[in-house]
Amino acid sequence: MEADGRKERETTAAAAQIYRGAASLGVSVQEGLQHAKASVVGSVQQAMAGSEEEAAQADLRAAKAQVEATDEAEAKKKHLAG
Repeated sequence: MEADGRKERETTAAAAQIYRGAASLGVSVQEGLQHAKASVVGSVQQAMAGSEEEAAQADLRAAKAQVEATDEAEAKKKHLAG
């Protein structure tokens, strides 16, 4: 009987680890998509900019969006691990 309980706990722990891994992968994919979106939006804004200053501002907004995506993903992964 004791072996059955241990096996059940090990199976549950393995399932939880798989779930955390899959959730972490999902967060990473979402982060990558947010980076790509920020890059595309920034490029379009730079192309449509009327001046060099507007182009620089568009570049800064794109970089800020990428940093925010990374920070959000790191926070989610930390919560999953925690």
